[in-house]
Amino acid sequence: MSKPPQTHAAQAVMLEARRLRVRGSVQGVGFRWSLCAEAEVLGLDGWVRNRRDGSVEALLQGAPEAVAALVAWAHRGPPAARVSAVESIPEAADPTLVGFAQLPTA
Repeated sequence: MSKPPQTHAAQAVMLEARRLRVRGSVQGVGFRWSLCAEAEVLGLDGWVRNRRDGSVEALLQGAPEAVAALVAWAHRGPPAARVSAVESIPEAADPTLVGFAQLPTA
């Protein structure tokens, strides 16, 4: 017997969302661009931006295994980055969030 198709409500339940704060030498090394590219490959929605304190902040949303993969990637970043810490905080999923974007510095 096959499963019935999932409704939007069922799909929303399967979403995981996390806010990341990445510290170290992570600005001016292509971190935002690379994170955005990785997120798109993994099929994640969300955004990434530089923070005035020198960190990078991101909101990731999607399948739990894809979110976990990008959190793991954030611990190393692109080749020129030197990540010293990654803070990962669970967030409430927003099923209206679509696509992945680079936002202005905050």
